[in-house]
Amino acid sequence: MKLYNIKENDEQVSFGQAVRQGLGRNQGLFFPAELPQFEDIDSLLAEDFISRSTKILSALIGDELSKEKVAEMVGNAFQFPAPIKAVKDGVYALELFHGPTLAFKDFGGRFMAQSLAAVSDGGKITILTATSGDTGAAVAHAFYGMENINVVILYPKGKISPLQEKLFCTLGKNIHTVAINSDFDACQALVKKAFDDEPLRQQVGLNSANSINIARLMAQICYYFEAASQMSKAERENLVISVPSGNFGNLTAGLLAKALGLPVKRFIAATNANDTVPRYLETGKWDPKPTVATTSNAMDVSQPNNWPRIEELCRIKDWGLETLGRGAVRDDESAAEAVRELNKLGYLCEPHGSIAYRVLEEQRSADETGLFLCTAHPAKFKEVVDSILESDIELPAPLAKHAAMDLLSLNFDADFAQLRELLVKVSG
Repeated sequence: MKLYNIKENDEQVSFGQAVRQGLGRNQGLFFPAELPQFEDIDSLLAEDFISRSTKILSALIGDELSKEKVAEMVGNAFQFPAPIKAVKDGVYALELFHGPTLAFKDFGGRFMAQSLAAVSDGGKITILTATSGDTGAAVAHAFYGMENINVVILYPKGKISPLQEKLFCTLGKNIHTVAINSDFDACQALVKKAFDDEPLRQQVGLNSANSINIARLMAQICYYFEAASQMSKAERENLVISVPSGNFGNLTAGLLAKALGLPVKRFIAATNANDTVPRYLETGKWDPKPTVATTSNAMDVSQPNNWPRIEELCRIKDWGLETLGRGAVRDDESAAEAVRELNKLGYLCEPHGSIAYRVLEEQRSADETGLFLCTAHPAKFKEVVDSILESDIELPAPLAKHAAMDLLSLNFDADFAQLRELLVKVSG
């Protein structure tokens, strides 16, 4: 598999190099030089989740890793289902929260851990990542206890849910967490600054587990195929998918699934008040505003890192950006109303999924099948959901265990010098 740097096309790397590096020169994202095409989609969708995902990922990776190795990696990573649930006639929820940290990022985080282990040359590795909520837990648990790999996770202090924080800031060992006195965009800026520091990158073996890493993105393609496999042929051939969008990795993966041959009529990018992309698609002007804190905090991103990949894919496929659906639920009360509406339909949801549902229902035609992504278990947002529904959600076992543990996080200002010192220290 060859990948090129979107910003500097002359930089071309293998899958292994892309996984180890994370970012290219000038903070450029890596993108596949070729995308395989699956012609017999019905036969592919008839396979089980593991064998189908192995075929998809093997086709993307090419002969760099054997099919047997990819099958082993997929089997180790995807040890939980991605079921769709009927919410009402013509509308399904894709539940991506059945993994160990109860969020969609378990798929990408665990496959990236498997990939890094497969392509590692035995040198030291320091994973540096920023999280607006769920990435931190997925990455921490995927790499917890792995030899020769240290993980440093930055998150905006007070701007993720308490249970999200507990899930990844209580582990210790090779997992180091830092609460930054700012917003998620400031955390991302610190990560980018670290990757721009070439001596530091070499010294600590720096790598990123954000959705900028191609291994995470590739893993996410697979659950779009899995969702379609659970529908009838008629349903999936008139399919509209609404994706709650923050850093836009999830939507990028969905569009890549379509590029590989998955029949999707259209995608909808659903955001909260941090609506840079919907405004851009309406006006043609890229105009990020200061990040706004909302109850759908994993989407509190005003400068989404993965957007250049979407533009690159649309350029390659000659898909006009205007064909991409978009919508925003710009206030918490509207997101809460959607949670209540879903609850009346018998489906328990949280604000990220409810935003995707609300935008889907505003734009879906009666003859279309709708699918909205539920990216986290409602209990991860227990305080918010309990307040909206006047309920008392029971905590699943993983959350109950970590809720009782002490936080181990450090607390920094958005100061690169402090972060650099920490990275050198933890790398030994």
